[in-house]
Amino acid sequence: MSELSFEQMLEDSVKTIRNGEIVQGKVIDVKEDEIILNIGYKADGIITKSEYSNDPSIVLTDAVHVGDSMEAKVLKVNDGEGQVILTYKRLAAEKGNKRLEEAFENQEVLTAPVTQVLDGGLCVNVEETRVFIPASLVSNVYEKDLTKYAGQEIEFVISEYNPKRRRYIGDRKQLMVAKKLEAQKELFEKIHVGDVVEGTVKNVTDFGVFIDLGGADGLLHISEMSWGHVENPKKVFKVGDHVKALIKDIDGTKIALSLKFDDTNPWKDAESKYAVGNVVTGKVARMTDFGAFVELEPGVEALLHVSQISKEHVDKPSDVLSGGQEIEAKVVDFNGEDKKKAVMTALRTSAPSIIVSGMGLFAATFGVAIYSDIDIISSMCMLMARGAVVSMLCVIFILPALLTLCDKLICATTFGMKKCREAVKQ
Repeated sequence: MSELSFEQMLEDSVKTIRNGEIVQGKVIDVKEDEIILNIGYKADGIITKSEYSNDPSIVLTDAVHVGDSMEAKVLKVNDGEGQVILTYKRLAAEKGNKRLEEAFENQEVLTAPVTQVLDGGLCVNVEETRVFIPASLVSNVYEKDLTKYAGQEIEFVISEYNPKRRRYIGDRKQLMVAKKLEAQKELFEKIHVGDVVEGTVKNVTDFGVFIDLGGADGLLHISEMSWGHVENPKKVFKVGDHVKALIKDIDGTKIALSLKFDDTNPWKDAESKYAVGNVVTGKVARMTDFGAFVELEPGVEALLHVSQISKEHVDKPSDVLSGGQEIEAKVVDFNGEDKKKAVMTALRTSAPSIIVSGMGLFAATFGVAIYSDIDIISSMCMLMARGAVVSMLCVIFILPALLTLCDKLICATTFGMKKCREAVKQ
């Protein structure tokens, strides 16, 4: 054994190595900042941490262990202390260059971990060769924050290979586009108008919501979110929500969705619920100059025309009604075929408030009314004197009638004023 050891030592002493040569060795020690290899030479080989990897966060004691076999490249035969300086990362980079060249020529899909996230993109390592993926080529959609990719293994192809300038550009976007087209094709082969599909809210806008159906996005327009009125989609949906919707239409690659399912259609039994003559309750939804729209239930509105609000003349609906006010009314017309105009001019208040104007009180006081009976007018005067609120249908001025009814009016006025004074005294 000692003779063999001596022969081995003799062989090692006459063995020569040169700079740039690739040597095979076995790890005999691992320190915090270097790896020591037995390379079968009269001196051990040293791989410093900086020559092992470009990753400054790597821990040598975790990455390499005593007894591991390693291949390295000679940088210096003698560092002045009788040691051989080796590099592992440069040899790996050379291999990586060759690997990238093959991948570039064959458009092969590579997988590598993201080692660095920059403002302009991502850096990945392919066998110790740094590949840069610009932010514009990371995804098929705009991504403001790339930090989520830190440490992840991602797939990409080499879109630019220039070893002289050490320029290696990766492209992940084209893979994403290809996968989306494949998924899109599969999706459109199996979906049809009327199908119920599930998806995830991808984006919320003022006019609707885009839902990812797994291969294509569907648009849920604000008008299709409910049988009732939706003021703002952002108050109903948020990104990430899971939604089950009905496919309303397919136009090329555009999918229109709806949440108006037939089993929840409020018009199914509207004809019986809102038959002519029925007294119904609703809330004033909105008002125009010609009338007020009253919501009877989500999805069913009726027009209370300005001429139907009261038996008295009403200039504007807002003079007597307010938004959100609950009213009771009677259906006077129903058109189930045209749902947008259903129950048009359909309501008349069943117990209208009869507003007595100042002119009406003045006329009533002096007996100038369609009701000219002395007892009615005198009773009104007594009530007014006591501060009561009078609610009645008032005053139609008929100028020709004043001439023929003059005597009667004077009598009524005199009697009425007398009663009024008596009431005040009481």
